[in-house]
Amino acid sequence: MPVRLIGGGLVGLTLVAAGTVAAADTLPTRKAGLWESKTLSAEGSTTARQCIDDKTDQLAQGALGAGQCAKRVFTRTSTGYTGETECKMGAISASGTSVITGDFASKLHLDVDTTLTGIPGMKEPVRRKMAIDATYLGPCEAGQSPGDIILPDGKIVKMPPGVGR
Repeated sequence: MPVRLIGGGLVGLTLVAAGTVAAADTLPTRKAGLWESKTLSAEGSTTARQCIDDKTDQLAQGALGAGQCAKRVFTRTSTGYTGETECKMGAISASGTSVITGDFASKLHLDVDTTLTGIPGMKEPVRRKMAIDATYLGPCEAGQSPGDIILPDGKIVKMPPGVGR
């Protein structure tokens, strides 16, 4: 069973989840506007754009866990941040490490290594490595709202009303 992840919510599985930061550093917020994320993994590549503001960027950093992480630690380094996460989403457990570099105003690069266990139909853990390059494109386009994710086929995924707005 292939596990397919999109890179639209900047960090997607990079940060693996939300939850409280466990005694470490907090990641900076990206510059508000339209960001393009290119994700490359063994499964292929995908490009998505996201219109963000301060609130929706913090939500994007933790979009998948919704508070179900036992560990979410980011540590400042001389070149950026390293991250460690351990989260559970239903029957699936995810543990991951990440290295994050960039200025959060014009560009970001993330190297992510995640191991998923408990995936229905999979007996062995699934390991996913991906690289994500995110680039600031400018202000959000007319008609876009903070949180909107524009998928490669042009489809727009809207953030639910009231979330992060």
